[in-house]
Amino acid sequence: MASNNSNNIVDLRSDTVSQPTPEMRARMASAVVGDDVYGEDPTLAELEAKTAAIFGKEAGLFVPSGTMGNLLAVMVHCSRRGSEAIVGDLSHIFLYEQGGSAHLAGVQLAQLRNLPDGTFSLEELRHKIRQYEDCHEPVTSLVVVENTHNMCGGKVLPLSYLDELVSLVRDSGLGVVRIGLHMDGARVFNAAAALGVSVERIARGFDSVSVCLSKSLSAPVGSVLVGSKKFIAEAHRLRKALGGGMRQAGILAAAGLVALDEVVPLLAADHERTKRIANSIDQLHSPNVVVDLATVQSNILLIQIKQPKLTAGQFAERLAVIEPEELLAGVTGSNGAGIVLKASARNWEFMRLVLYHQVDDEQVELAIKKLSYVIKQYDARWP
Repeated sequence: MASNNSNNIVDLRSDTVSQPTPEMRARMASAVVGDDVYGEDPTLAELEAKTAAIFGKEAGLFVPSGTMGNLLAVMVHCSRRGSEAIVGDLSHIFLYEQGGSAHLAGVQLAQLRNLPDGTFSLEELRHKIRQYEDCHEPVTSLVVVENTHNMCGGKVLPLSYLDELVSLVRDSGLGVVRIGLHMDGARVFNAAAALGVSVERIARGFDSVSVCLSKSLSAPVGSVLVGSKKFIAEAHRLRKALGGGMRQAGILAAAGLVALDEVVPLLAADHERTKRIANSIDQLHSPNVVVDLATVQSNILLIQIKQPKLTAGQFAERLAVIEPEELLAGVTGSNGAGIVLKASARNWEFMRLVLYHQVDDEQVELAIKKLSYVIKQYDARWP
C-alpha cells in the first residue's frame, strides 16, 4: 500500500479505502462506452447482465452507491403510500443512510432488534408485520436483511435462517399485500466466500439484492441492484429522478467487471488474514482488549474494549501515532520506519478493522506488530 512520507501506513478503517487494481485501471482506460441514458453503453450493459446472471436474477442496474441501491429498492417495493419496511436496528439502511427511506421515499422504517449474529427474531417479525386488518396502521410492504452484517462484525447470515425468512414471508399467508424481500448485500460476496456457496444460493427467494463493487471488491465506484425485469425497469426510472442517470458510465463498469472476475475469487484470503490478526490479539490474553474468535467470519474484525478508562476512539487515536519508544522497541517495518495503523471507532464500544485486496501478508504483520505493542502498553497500565 502507498504510504505518506517514510512511515508504514496500514489503513484498515474500511474496505471502502481499497484501491482499483492495475487491471481495473487498464480496462477503464480502454473501455468501449456510449451514452447510457440512451441505453447505448455496451460495457455498462455487460456489467448489469453479468451481475444479474451471477445472482440468478433477470436484470441489473448500475448505481453510484449502495445507498442509492437500497433507496431504490425501498421505493419500488413500497410504492403504495403509507407503506412500511421492516429492518434491523443495527442495519446500515437505518443507521447510516440519512433516513433516506423517510426523507426521500416517504416510507416508514420499523425496526427489529438485531441479534449478535446479524439476524433478527423471525417470531418477532411475524408479529411485526402489519397489513390491512387495522386502518390505523401502515402497511408492511418490505422486509430487509443485511448480509454480511456490518455493525455485527461482518457476520454471515446462515442459509437456514434465510430459507426460514423466505418461507415466513412467502408461504404463511400474511396479509393481502405481497411483501417484498430485499437484501442489502454490500458484502454478499464475502458471505458467499465464507459459506463456500454461490451468491445465487444466498439470494434465492429474495426479490432484490444490492451489491457493492467498491468495498472488498476494490472497484473505485458503484453498486449493482438486481431483481426481476419489471423491478429493474421501475428502479431505472426512479434512478433518473434521483440524479443517477449517467452517460459514459462504462468507464466505471469496466472496473466492476474486473472485480467480479479477478477479485471475488480472492476474498477468502482476506478472511484468513482477518483471522490472523484476531488470533494474534487473542493470544495476548489481555484483560483490556479482547476479540471473540468464534465470531470472526469474514473481513471485518471487532475489537472489544473492556477497560472502562479506555474508549475505542482513544485506542484508534493511539494506533495512528508513532511514539519514539516504539522505534527503539523495533515496532517498525522492514524499512526501519514506524507503523501507523488506521482503524474505525466512532462512538462504538468496539474498534473495527476491515481488510481488503491490497492488505497483503506484510501489511498484516505490520498491523499485528503495532496492535501487540499498544495493547501491551495498556496491559502494563491496567494489569
